[in-house]
Amino acid sequence: MPTLTVVLEQLLAPIPGGTGRYAREITTALAADPPPGWDVQGVTAFHRDPAAAALPGVAGPRRLPAGHRVLAELWMRGLPPYPRGDRIHATTPLAPGGRTPIVTTVHDAVPWTHPELLTPRGVRWHRSIIGRQIRRADAIVVPSLAVADDLAGIFPAASDRLVVVPHGVTALPVPADAAERRRRLGLPDRYVTAVATLEPRKGLDVLVRAVAEPAADGIGLVVVGPPGWGGVDLAGLAREAGLPPGRVVATGRIDDADLGAVLDGAAVLAAPSRSEGFGLPVLEAMAAGVPVVTSDAPALVELVGPAGLAARREDPTALAAALATATEPDTAAALAAAGRARSAGFTWAAAAAAVWKVHTA
Repeated sequence: MPTLTVVLEQLLAPIPGGTGRYAREITTALAADPPPGWDVQGVTAFHRDPAAAALPGVAGPRRLPAGHRVLAELWMRGLPPYPRGDRIHATTPLAPGGRTPIVTTVHDAVPWTHPELLTPRGVRWHRSIIGRQIRRADAIVVPSLAVADDLAGIFPAASDRLVVVPHGVTALPVPADAAERRRRLGLPDRYVTAVATLEPRKGLDVLVRAVAEPAADGIGLVVVGPPGWGGVDLAGLAREAGLPPGRVVATGRIDDADLGAVLDGAAVLAAPSRSEGFGLPVLEAMAAGVPVVTSDAPALVELVGPAGLAARREDPTALAAALATATEPDTAAALAAAGRARSAGFTWAAAAAAVWKVHTA
């Protein structure tokens, strides 16, 4: 029986983020409907407790004989240990060398297009390991045409191996105690929400300034996500913008039930990112019937289409105006309906079928 081995190391990262969501959902969907005769197993670096990488229908995870940092360095150099299996799917650019056929998912081209939004070490590491996978992989799966265009411009020789497979949407049901959850989290009655790791790439500084604009009409801001790099201090940004205490709420990392409650109470979701490869929180908000306002980052515009509003990057005044428009009752209702309709076209089952096709073609 042939085996597809999926690299699930991102599920054990301190901040799994959107790529962790992708790793979990695509692997579960791959295992749920494999081609006849195939099975799926997971693999990670050595961790004392790999339970977070255990998924339904997926064997393992099998732990390799190297910790995360050592494994990342070895794989950046193309060195073993190599996972067993007939084919490998790497859910991030952290991927092995060796001779086993491999497909690697590359989520964005930020190390080349916006290196200032990563640490210098992050730029070096990502350029090195992505470059290696671009040369080695049988195919490179990307989540959007925007990323495909970026990578084709950087690596013209790989153009014919770039395959666009959009992500799916994860349902976030509204819990029965949603109002109580919002109260426990300390959320204001009326708010815009952003779901993002606190780092410069996400444009949260622009969003805070937008909320302070008169056009925002006193709306609160709820930011869901863990701290990242870059020292993004929401409380400090709020003070600098002249916002009173309590106008900006940072929940930190929360579970999906709490996230469903946050989206249920939100007037609008904002994604003012300076760069994105896809935009899973935007898609999840659309599916939940929350109006969305994004930056004009190409991948976000591609994802949302006519079902949301876009504002110029780095422009808090334009963003505030878009937020005000999106919260007008008639516009909000139209955007909610359009978002639900558009998001219905993005499923993890379809994404998995496309990935299987790449592996078995």
